[in-house]
Amino acid sequence: MRETNTTKGAGRPRSAEKDAAILGAALELLATHGYTRMSLSQVAAAAQVSKSTIHLRWKTKADLLTAALEAMRMADAPPACGETRADLVAILQDFAATVEQVRGMALIGTCLAEEAHTPDLLVLLRERTVLPRRALLRQVLERAEHRGEIRQGSDLEAAVSALLGPFYADYMAGRGGRPEWAEQAVGLVLTGLRAPRV
Repeated sequence: MRETNTTKGAGRPRSAEKDAAILGAALELLATHGYTRMSLSQVAAAAQVSKSTIHLRWKTKADLLTAALEAMRMADAPPACGETRADLVAILQDFAATVEQVRGMALIGTCLAEEAHTPDLLVLLRERTVLPRRALLRQVLERAEHRGEIRQGSDLEAAVSALLGPFYADYMAGRGGRPEWAEQAVGLVLTGLRAPRV
C-alpha cells in the first residue's frame, strides 16, 4: 500500500483518512459500475474530496484502482498457520472472495480488452495484485519443499498456476462459486507434487 503520511516538498502531510476514503470509494464504484463506467469525478464525489486531491496521489484511474485493490489484498491476506494444505486453501479462498467482491472477472475482461489502448491497467493489476498473490502461494510451496512434503525441484510456478486455474475455468464453464473448489484444487496439486516414499 502507498505511504499515507509522506510530505511533498514543504507541503502538508498526506491525510490517511482521505486516502482511505478515496480507496474505499474507488472499490465501491468498481463493484457497482465496473471499470469502464466509473470515473475519477465519481470517486471524488463519493469520497468528498476534490478531483485534484486524487491526482496528487494517483496519476490515472488505472493507478488509483489497482492501488485500491492492492490495499484490500494486503488488508485481507490470511495469516499463515504453518500447515501446507490449510495455508494454500486459505489463500485461494481469500483470492476468490476478493475477486467476487469487486466483480474481478469483469475487471480482468476489461484489462484484456483494453490492453492495446490502456496497457498500464493490466500491467498495474499484474504488479499489484496478481504477482503478490502468486508469491504468497509460492512461498507456502517453497516451505513445503524445504520440509520434504513435496518433490525437490518441482516446477512451483506451474503449481501456482494449477492452483489458481480452476477458479477461472469453473467461472467460464458456469460452475463458479462452488465452495469446495479451493480444497479440490489444493488436493489435486499436492497429490501431483507429493514426495516419493523412501
